Amino acid sequence: MAEVATFAMSDQLLVVIDPVARRTDGESVRIAKDVLSAGAATKVCLPDDPEEFARALTRRGSRRPVVVGDDRALTRAVALLHRQRELAECLLSVVPVGAALSLAESLGVPTGAVAAARAVLDGVERRLDLLVDDSDGVVLGGLRIPPIRDPAAPDGASAVGTGAGRPWLRTCQSLVRTLVPARGDSPPASGPSRLRVEVDGTTLVDLDQPVETVSVAPGVDGVAEVEVRPLSVGAEASPLLAAGRTVTVSGAHFRYRADTAVSGPVRRRTWTVGEGALRLVLPGR
Repeated sequence: MAEVATFAMSDQLLVVIDPVARRTDGESVRIAKDVLSAGAATKVCLPDDPEEFARALTRRGSRRPVVVGDDRALTRAVALLHRQRELAECLLSVVPVGAALSLAESLGVPTGAVAAARAVLDGVERRLDLLVDDSDGVVLGGLRIPPIRDPAAPDGASAVGTGAGRPWLRTCQSLVRTLVPARGDSPPASGPSRLRVEVDGTTLVDLDQPVETVSVAPGVDGVAEVEVRPLSVGAEASPLLAAGRTVTVSGAHFRYRADTAVSGPVRRRTWTVGEGALRLVLPGR
């Protein structure tokens, strides 16, 4: 994550308020609007559905967009800008409001409405790595195969490992709550998989070794961090770790959860690091 520069506070803001945020926490939305309006010239947009949300971002003009909403609203905005090939030119801000805020928090965005709105006004631009897959999808925080829940986890999330001594893995763990599907959207239960995982063209695990989980997350310095947990019989098998710019998973049909959504089934998927591809306003340090 690289700090680039502060931005002109004379910038005009386009505040796009996700409808889910308005329904779930109208008070936080009102607070965010008040703080932003007091500190900058703002145009507030209240879309009623994802299509209107997309149109508002597309028609932002020279205004700096501010998304008020949960992790799904954030990932929707980034995916839209990426598909339009405007992500590199767009300085994005977010005020997290809603039930699912783990992804925004893991990226460094304050989760309180006042603190987040002040960061929009007084923060700095930072460039963050993300993952881009071969179907033009983007991943901000991390992905996991298979996308299952572990009932033993405190919030129903699946464990990714202890993360001791590995900051990127602790970040992955902080994203686990975003890996938990919403009610009614649970992916099918999964057992061990036979997958080939290649990092920068080198095979980390092949089809002859069943695996329990594969986790991939953007690291630092333009690389992705990969953890593969082989199926253990008796004593727990040590995880296989690697880092690289390109990660390819292939084999039997598999589903994966990336940020807030489950995708698949697919037989092959490649993720490539987009170094510094996300321009996000975060608190200055």
